[in-house]
Amino acid sequence: MRPVRVTVGSQAASALIPLDHYQGPFNVGIGVSLSSGATLTYSVEHTFDDITDPSFDASTATWYANTSLGNKSASLDGNYAFPVTAVRLNVTAYTDGTATMTVIQAGMPGR
Repeated sequence: MRPVRVTVGSQAASALIPLDHYQGPFNVGIGVSLSSGATLTYSVEHTFDDITDPSFDASTATWYANTSLGNKSASLDGNYAFPVTAVRLNVTAYTDGTATMTVIQAGMPGR
C-alpha cells in the first residue's frame, strides 16, 4: 500500500483510511505532523466495524483512540501491529493550524 495522507484544519474527523486486515504481516506505520505554530489536539482512532457494509456510517461507528496517539498536541508517530479495519485522524480541540496523518501498510510492492 502506498502512503495515504489526510489533513484536518478544524475540529473534525478526517475521512477514514481503509486497511487490509487480511494482509500478513498487518503492520501499519502512522505519522502525524502539525503545521508550524499549530494549536490543536488530535487522536488517531481505529475501528473494527465492517466498513464495507452498505449500512456503515462513520459517525455512528465504534472508534477507539490509539494508545500512543490519543489526545496529543505535537507531531508524533506510532503503529498498529494487529488488524483493524480503518483509521482516521480526529481533531478534538482546535485553535489554529493543520494536522496531517500519513499511513502506510506493509504488503506487496505497489499496492
